[in-house]
Amino acid sequence: MSVKKFNITVDGVAHVVEVEEVGSVASAPVAAPIAAPVAPVAPKAAPAPKAAPAAPKAAAAAGDVTAPLQGTVLSVDVKVGDSVKAGQTLVVIEAMKMENEIVAPADGKVTAVKCNKGESVAAGDPLVTLG
Repeated sequence: MSVKKFNITVDGVAHVVEVEEVGSVASAPVAAPIAAPVAPVAPKAAPAPKAAPAAPKAAAAAGDVTAPLQGTVLSVDVKVGDSVKAGQTLVVIEAMKMENEIVAPADGKVTAVKCNKGESVAAGDPLVTLG
């Protein structure tokens, strides 16, 4: 048994793969190969750059609690003027059929609510501002 290393490029990303031979093929008479002209293979063009993700609705400012992932706002559990404790649920976002509670990173007071129930949000969009 021998191990062979191969370099494989998938979508422009190089990978090193080790392959171990585990068995042998039964010997059978093999006809002599027929030499056929082989057309040269043109190198694959570099993949087109991916489009930049859509810019968040507004740039996140200091004190903003942002969406960690894309989803739909199921509930907004605070309003402007509320005092919150670290770990308290501020917003619930549904993503991939799962509810994700977005919690306060620290104690503070809600100075702005920047999302609404039913609204779609992208990762990085500001949800709530704490002061």
